[in-house]
Amino acid sequence: MDKQKSTEIFLTLVYSLQMQAMMNLGKLKNPMTEKIEKNVEASQVSIDMLEMLLDKTENNLSDDEKKLLEHVISDLKLNYVEELNKKE
Repeated sequence: MDKQKSTEIFLTLVYSLQMQAMMNLGKLKNPMTEKIEKNVEASQVSIDMLEMLLDKTENNLSDDEKKLLEHVISDLKLNYVEELNKKE
């Protein structure tokens, strides 16, 4: 697989997991139901998958890919904590 295609697939995977987590955090509508469906605990699975991806691809990502992945993880964690605090 060429590098360009590999990068596109990687970015699609990251964005897909990010959108799934954001839907589970109640930040985005589910495109299938057009409803906000909040499941904060389920969002942790997507965050964990992104962290695993960062760990398993260590030293194998471009600087831009690594920065993007780190930013997505950080943003999701902040949103996760925000939603957890709303429960109290």
